[in-house]
Amino acid sequence: MKVYFLGAGPGDPELITVKAQKLIQQCPIILYAGSLVPREILTSVENSAKQIIDTASLGLEEIIQYIKNAHSANQNVARVHSGDPSVYGAIGEQIRRLKQLNIEYEVIPGVTAASASAAWLGKELTLSGISQTIIMTRYEGKTPFPERERLPALAASGATLAIHLGVTRIHKIVEELLPFYGEDCPVAVCYRTSWPDQDKVIGTLKDIVKKVRDKKFTRTALILVGYVLDSDTFNDSYLYDENQAHVYRPKVKPEKPRSIETAMTHLANKVKR
Repeated sequence: MKVYFLGAGPGDPELITVKAQKLIQQCPIILYAGSLVPREILTSVENSAKQIIDTASLGLEEIIQYIKNAHSANQNVARVHSGDPSVYGAIGEQIRRLKQLNIEYEVIPGVTAASASAAWLGKELTLSGISQTIIMTRYEGKTPFPERERLPALAASGATLAIHLGVTRIHKIVEELLPFYGEDCPVAVCYRTSWPDQDKVIGTLKDIVKKVRDKKFTRTALILVGYVLDSDTFNDSYLYDENQAHVYRPKVKPEKPRSIETAMTHLANKVKR
């Protein structure tokens, strides 16, 4: 028996990985976070799974009890989380309990909200000469933060920021970022990325608070901050620069392969000599 922590992606049922979908179809017991995972992801197993449980209203011990019951019956469990389970997926405490119970588990990654939002915006989050670092964080609320991870400390890096679970405190986030990024720094707030009702606002640190409040975003939104969101002055990547050598494109290019006819003529001439 095994528990599979599966990343369902940001919302679009087609953004779940092939591997995760196969495991859903193979597991008789499915526990899914119904507040964040669309039921459509489970369409293929609605009539075949033994149990499909929405865990949105359950506590940790109730979830673990379902897993213990499945373990007693030697039935694999698909534990379906939104996005990627390893990023704000709250799987750590579940894994800790499984270890205590000697229950085997495996984590299958998924598409993150940051990746899906960047794709929706049509942006690259790492541009040469602008930013080569992405910091994924959340705004401090009920979860305690060490001083070194509070937003001003992270903002000092000037990196591209992907801020989860903070849209209701957008005004405070802006206040803390302004000294480091300036009021002209681009910001995008993506609400329910890839869901049918997805929405977004794009602005700067100067006007994003009003734009977010006009939209009335209060949850399930990702805040992206950084000059990568609106810059045409970045450098071309070395990756495709013909003047930059690497293992797949050596500085001295090999001689062009001879045609069969040329090779045969060359061989015949050698024989005559």
